[in-house]
Amino acid sequence: MSRRLAAIFAADMVGYSRLMATDEAGTIARLKDMRRDVLDPAILRGGGEIVKLTGDGLLVLFASVVEAVETAALIQDAVGRIETGTVEERIRYRIGIHVGDVVVDDGEIYGDGVNIAARLEAQAEPGGIVVSADVQSQVRGKVGLSFVDLGKLSLKNIPSPVHAYAIDLEGTAPFVQAQAPDPVQRKPSIAVLAFQNMSADPEQEYFCDGVCEDIITELSRFPDLFVIARNSSFSYKGRPVTHSEVARGLGVRYMLEGSLRRAASRVRITAQLIDCETGAHVWAERYDRDIEDVFELQDEITSSVVGAIAPQITKAELERAGRARGIDISSYDLALKAQATFQEGAFSDIEGHDKVLELTRRALELDPRNTQALWIQAYVYTIRYLYQFGEAPEESLGHAEAAADRLFQNNRSDPRALAARGMIRHFRHDYDAATADFRRAFELNPNFALNLFFMAWHESLVGRTEDAREHALLALRLSPRDADIWVGDAYLALAQASFAEGDFIEARRWGERAIEMTPRAPIRRALMIAAAAHLGLLEQARPHTEALADFAPAFLDSLVSGRLTLYRLPEHNALLVEGLKKSGQRC
Repeated sequence: MSRRLAAIFAADMVGYSRLMATDEAGTIARLKDMRRDVLDPAILRGGGEIVKLTGDGLLVLFASVVEAVETAALIQDAVGRIETGTVEERIRYRIGIHVGDVVVDDGEIYGDGVNIAARLEAQAEPGGIVVSADVQSQVRGKVGLSFVDLGKLSLKNIPSPVHAYAIDLEGTAPFVQAQAPDPVQRKPSIAVLAFQNMSADPEQEYFCDGVCEDIITELSRFPDLFVIARNSSFSYKGRPVTHSEVARGLGVRYMLEGSLRRAASRVRITAQLIDCETGAHVWAERYDRDIEDVFELQDEITSSVVGAIAPQITKAELERAGRARGIDISSYDLALKAQATFQEGAFSDIEGHDKVLELTRRALELDPRNTQALWIQAYVYTIRYLYQFGEAPEESLGHAEAAADRLFQNNRSDPRALAARGMIRHFRHDYDAATADFRRAFELNPNFALNLFFMAWHESLVGRTEDAREHALLALRLSPRDADIWVGDAYLALAQASFAEGDFIEARRWGERAIEMTPRAPIRRALMIAAAAHLGLLEQARPHTEALADFAPAFLDSLVSGRLTLYRLPEHNALLVEGLKKSGQRC
């Protein structure tokens, strides 16, 4: 049991029962998206700790009152912009904040401060925030917000009236930019939104997305730029969006948007660069070329954007970042299909793996130099090994190694090759070499969010838990609206770090969030089983055991038998295996 002073943030969804009665499955899906896209990233960036979750609400502790208030305002602004349907259809939250002593005991939280925060939340309007006078006095002059004095309120089961204030959110934009800029944020920052597919064939969507993603990749090579990762930028796909919404949602100064039309052997790309602070068009261009010139087009767009927002980057640097020419366009097309198939969820079952690998095989038959196909192939084989699919999982790791080696033959400074080899070396127990690969990839491309997700995962398993936390949070900053699988990997890294430190309650908390993002992933399930067993909660381990039996039946046996080792330090690995055995798992 521990006592501490904290800012207590209580949030509750308005009309939860009504929405669940109307559309249970749809409401659950929307709530999951809201937590992934808005609540969890905002709370993480503000240093908050979620201590209680219910179907329609949450309780969060912050060490800083300022961070608690700014996070609340950020969340309400974002939810208001996303939920634009009828009043009856919208998701809305009420938020209450108080500061006071709390007692934390075995994962539960107690104290008058908790009760006051919950009662203040009930006083808020839908989409509003109510804070105590103690909170208001501590943040006054430190946040760009206005307060409305509500006077002393009589709150249910609180013996004395509480002086409260409502936050006036009209006309404010208290997003992450309100925080003091860190060194990363001082760089010119840009989000490349998904280009609109103007082709007559809607099936060309994958090609349009692939071309756009390659522009993101080229921009991200420059350490003087801060480039939002693909999955977060693409979260706005298919809906109208303003420059101010992108600035607030992703924390960037610039956005690049455009369209692509592919017809026979021709491609037309339009692109425009917008200053999100002013809405001014910094640069715009239209290109009409042969399809074979698509790589040159991507480099021209990259060069134009870099020249407009980061003129300190020299021509020589631009030339060094240019891609190798001459990749067969049909091979490139197949690699983009493989990538799209993987992004759409083919990572968690052997049939999906087979489909992606067949596309990469065909792409490499047409052109063995296709680095995109090699990268996807290396990563899918690594995941195949992790899931322990097939009768000889070691063969998958060998295939992954071969694909990574071919990537290096094409370009020894390719961060994707280093990230893939880092994963492989981790599973080969060559941990120091894996660390070197991840760090070198980060030096070459600090904007490569996927490497940061992998590096945090690796660090949490080799005993560098503080580094893992730092890099997991940086990855979420680079890609705050990423696909479930990658956000889930950041949460997994945090769960693995907590488990290694023997904090099973915290490990379960992060593990639950990781599973919410990607249920069909094995390590997080094993951690939940072992943590529950160590805490004597064997019944709570059962659903995770059943889930693994469904999608990765050989995984637990591989861990207990020692065929698969996750943690570097014997004491950490023993903690995992001991927990699995306590749950009843036998090899």
